Amino acid sequence: MKRQIIITSDGSTTIHLPAWNENYHSTHGAIQEAYHVFIEMGYKSMEKDDFSILEIGFGTGLNAFITLLETAKDQRKINYVGIEAYPVREDELLALNYVSELDTRNLSHKFEEMHLTPWNKPQEVTPNFTLTKRQMFFHNLHDIDTFDLIYFDAFGARVQPDLWTEEIFELMFKALKPGGKIVTYAAKGSVRRAMQTVGFLVERLPGPPGKREMLRGTKKI
Repeated sequence: MKRQIIITSDGSTTIHLPAWNENYHSTHGAIQEAYHVFIEMGYKSMEKDDFSILEIGFGTGLNAFITLLETAKDQRKINYVGIEAYPVREDELLALNYVSELDTRNLSHKFEEMHLTPWNKPQEVTPNFTLTKRQMFFHNLHDIDTFDLIYFDAFGARVQPDLWTEEIFELMFKALKPGGKIVTYAAKGSVRRAMQTVGFLVERLPGPPGKREMLRGTKKI
């Protein structure tokens, strides 16, 4: 499928899929969306200093990179697993401007390392951040009570409704430890109901730029 690099409203890049009229991140601001949904409402809501994160949709690596940046500030230790069926190509990576937009040129080698590290093998990117990338489809996830936090960043239900079903959220629920959380940019009623049906306690939270709401679910202890 054809992919194009475009600039979003905050100056950061994302990947656009013309055939679907869909983007990897919000056109209102890729970096702004990622920080709001996954860092502010996910990472910073965790009370532990040593925990595991599962990302559903590793994509451009933006969510993983900003999480790594946060660990450099607060010295938390993160075991990060990113799932992606269709990895971003090298030429696309070179066109992404996250390192410059985040003013982290001294860490450009770490962003590159996250993408170049072998698949399905843990890699210590920094002493506080270990990354494992899994090249697989989301519905093949079979982890049980493994993760503390899930970044659910799949393509929208408009283009891939099969990724927002009770069946998928059942897999997410099982993969989380008791008390674990899942955050997503989505706020559709059908998504909220699917999450609730499988057992999540679901909160509506203020959304990122361009969205009124987003969702966070918690697996009851």
